[in-house]
Amino acid sequence: MTLDQQLALIRRGAVEILPEEELAAKIKRSLATGQPLRIKAGFDPTAPDLHLGHTVLIQKLKHFQELGHQVIFLIGDFTGMIGDPSGKSETRKPLTEAEVLENAKTYERQIYKILDPEKTLVDFNSRWMKPMSAQGLIELAAKHTVARMLEREDFHQRFINHAPISIHEFLYPLIQGYDSVALRADVELGGTDQKFNLLVGREMQREYGQEPQVVLTMPLLEGLDGVNKMSKSLGNYVGIDEPPQEMFGKLMSISDDLMIRYYELLSDLSVGDLDSLQADLASGALHPRLAKENLAKEMVGRYHGAGAAEDAARQFAAIFREGALPDEIEEVTVAVAEPRVWLPKLMQQAGLTAGTGEGRRLIQQGGVQVDGEKVSNVDLELAAGQAYLLRVGKRKFKRVQVIADF
Repeated sequence: MTLDQQLALIRRGAVEILPEEELAAKIKRSLATGQPLRIKAGFDPTAPDLHLGHTVLIQKLKHFQELGHQVIFLIGDFTGMIGDPSGKSETRKPLTEAEVLENAKTYERQIYKILDPEKTLVDFNSRWMKPMSAQGLIELAAKHTVARMLEREDFHQRFINHAPISIHEFLYPLIQGYDSVALRADVELGGTDQKFNLLVGREMQREYGQEPQVVLTMPLLEGLDGVNKMSKSLGNYVGIDEPPQEMFGKLMSISDDLMIRYYELLSDLSVGDLDSLQADLASGALHPRLAKENLAKEMVGRYHGAGAAEDAARQFAAIFREGALPDEIEEVTVAVAEPRVWLPKLMQQAGLTAGTGEGRRLIQQGGVQVDGEKVSNVDLELAAGQAYLLRVGKRKFKRVQVIADF
């Protein structure tokens, strides 16, 4: 691609490119010399699974990969044991080395559902941080000041609120910055909450006599509610390892406005095709429901294969338009200590809700069925020693065998 074409693809969905003129100069030089740029994005393996919010950065890495640049997927197995303090109002609990390494294994497997394994360099920052001596760490710490650290909003707020800031938390941005030195990064990607850390990388590279990297920030993807950042703790996420039907159904539930944002940040559609899609939606030539189905098929197909995407689409249509049951329904066994069990409690124990409060609310909203019958009584109790088909909302089905354990 030409310089302008590369910049157009790189800008897609990005919040900031700092500074963009430096990126243009780097790409121009790359085109002239045939030497690809080194594009870095770091991920701390603090949890075992990735959701679509995480893949916003990985999708942008793929764009750079398609342009012929060298993508470096950096697993922060060393920094993961510190815990990134970005956006946190209190010190994070550090993970053990065993936890970090176990999570890192799943990351390597999951990223290749997006990136080309033959063109992706996976590295670990323990490679240069573990051998670093205490003297080396002190020398690194001497290259930044406490005053500059306190310019960061989360540190500043904790300082004025007299909330604790541990010394090791100040080391996190420095080590992330030094990662760029070790990798000689030309460009580093991160979420908008990472801007401070990414800019520290530019400073660290100057300190070590390198050309500073360009910083590219990507938005934090909103979850299914369209309001809050996608997060497993908020329950508004789409996990990339979720079953195809669950993933498809969740994506069909998003608003029309959010659908466009998901297309922009997650889809493989070209810039031109995305413009055409929006024009067709605006003119009424394309119904939003069909556009949403196409997005859901693309996402399920990416993570589970084209066949699974077609099956999920077919089952979605059967369940929501014709009232059929899914082809496969998970079966679980729940042991109870009493002859009867309160339905909201059973729903929680079966993994259908996060808690009994959510279960009560869903029953009140008419979103719960037992053996095909809608439940309206929040105090309903079911007998032990029987099996029940529970349906929660539009997408969740489970056959629950309730056994007596008393």
